Amino acid sequence: MAKVKRLSPDEEALWRALMRIVLTLPRRLDSDLLRSTGLGASEYKVLMHLSEAQDRTLRMAVLADAAGLSPSRTTRVVDGLESRGFVTKRSSSEDRRSFLAKLTPKGLTKLKSAWPTHLASARSRLFDHIDGTAVPQIAQALRAVAARLDNQDPEVE
Repeated sequence: MAKVKRLSPDEEALWRALMRIVLTLPRRLDSDLLRSTGLGASEYKVLMHLSEAQDRTLRMAVLADAAGLSPSRTTRVVDGLESRGFVTKRSSSEDRRSFLAKLTPKGLTKLKSAWPTHLASARSRLFDHIDGTAVPQIAQALRAVAARLDNQDPEVE
């Protein structure tokens, strides 16, 4: 095994804080949304990405990638949203093997009603604790890490 360069004290502190946030923040956001709106964070993300898509429709594989969910998890989330009337799912006319998810008017209404809770949760759980002048630098650094992660094949690593 190659020799690994140790983390500096600042890097170690950042790494530990980031790991805590990565593990804790999603649960807290999910809990806030679920308690107030009846939507989990994964459901919210799916509705949000559909609302931003052309014709409010996406192929399931594209939706999974955009929402950061596995294909099977996306199917379960979409099926649950479909049973509540928030989305519809149908096979693609261009490729019968793929399915399309479409946001319904009821789903858009639900998303709009959940948005203030999502925003308040993001603010109280994260942004209220960060100096506003640091946000652009933090965003730039995290976008670079996210882009790098997006370009890595998880099967290879």
